[in-house]
Amino acid sequence: MTILIKRRWLHVLALSAATAALVGCGKKEEPAPAAPAAAPAAPVAAASAPAPEPFKAAWVYIGPIGDAGWTFAHDQGRKAVEAEFGDKVKTTFVEKVPESADAERVLRDLATQGNKIIFATSFGYMEPMVKVAAEFPDVKFEHATGYKMGPNLRVYDARFYQDAYMAGIIAGKMSKTGTLGFVGSFPIPEVLRNINAYTLGAQTVNPKIKTKVVWINTWFDPPKEGDAAQSLINAGADVLLQNTDSSAVLQTAEKAGKYAFGWDSDMSAVAPKAHLASAMVIWGGYYKKAVREAMDGTWKSERTVWGVKEGQNDLIKINEAVPEETRKKVEEVKAGMKAGTFEVFTGPIVGSDGKELLAKGVAADQAWKDKVDFYVKGVEGKVPGK
Repeated sequence: MTILIKRRWLHVLALSAATAALVGCGKKEEPAPAAPAAAPAAPVAAASAPAPEPFKAAWVYIGPIGDAGWTFAHDQGRKAVEAEFGDKVKTTFVEKVPESADAERVLRDLATQGNKIIFATSFGYMEPMVKVAAEFPDVKFEHATGYKMGPNLRVYDARFYQDAYMAGIIAGKMSKTGTLGFVGSFPIPEVLRNINAYTLGAQTVNPKIKTKVVWINTWFDPPKEGDAAQSLINAGADVLLQNTDSSAVLQTAEKAGKYAFGWDSDMSAVAPKAHLASAMVIWGGYYKKAVREAMDGTWKSERTVWGVKEGQNDLIKINEAVPEETRKKVEEVKAGMKAGTFEVFTGPIVGSDGKELLAKGVAADQAWKDKVDFYVKGVEGKVPGK
């Protein structure tokens, strides 16, 4: 390499170094700003647990709910359950279900729909309920006024005869003819107890009282009930009671200028002139107990029979025409029932055939009451089928 070329290369290298020095002495490059610290992440809200499904309970009714009578009383009990448990319980009902194959179908449908407890509110539902209960062992079944039970089937009943006895005390005083009338549904122990208690109560006021009975072989048929009531009036009865589900007997009595009683619910507004008092059955207390037991796992198969003592039966709204001493007698008897010291069926009790049914001073037990298939002395005629 010549000296000239060598010098040129040195010159180029010197210029490059100078340029680099100038750049190095210029404005310093600012460091990139630090990324802002991320805000703490908001805690992820835990997914709210879905509200538990309400406990499902269902009722099967023999008649329409209406505004009085047997089915109305049961539906008041269902509403008491709703008021007690709120949205924890969902209730449903099916009304006007015949005591036939229809009952079996309805019961099965209700079990399939997820109801955990089902109440059947008429005696004739017994066999269908026994059959369906066996098909759904995880469902609780409750039968009103029956007697057959199983692992998931139990029975509940009321002491209707206590109301009938108190009504009889009033009837015995208010009757002018000495003849009472009773419209009967079916000749089963439940109904026969009521006829006999009505008569026994009346005989404490008038020992010569007689009771005539007309059977209609149905629980709910207002025209039939009315016709039966009229036939009793035509035969001389002037104070009527019934074991049927409508207010037809009371209405018929009012048209004829006679007296009668409300049955199963307050019927005082239906026929106020004829109405002497209403025999009440109040199901709410039992229904709340049964649903609570089914919900908390304490439900067990058993038979429950409640009455005045437990607040399930009562006689209310006694007509002002009833003398004060009679009202007082009713209240004394009711107080004894509440205390458990007064038993309607206490001997001596004699049958219509003159045979002794219960010895003097002996109080009937539940087994005796369950087998009532007779009329007491003072009830005319014979029990159908006897």
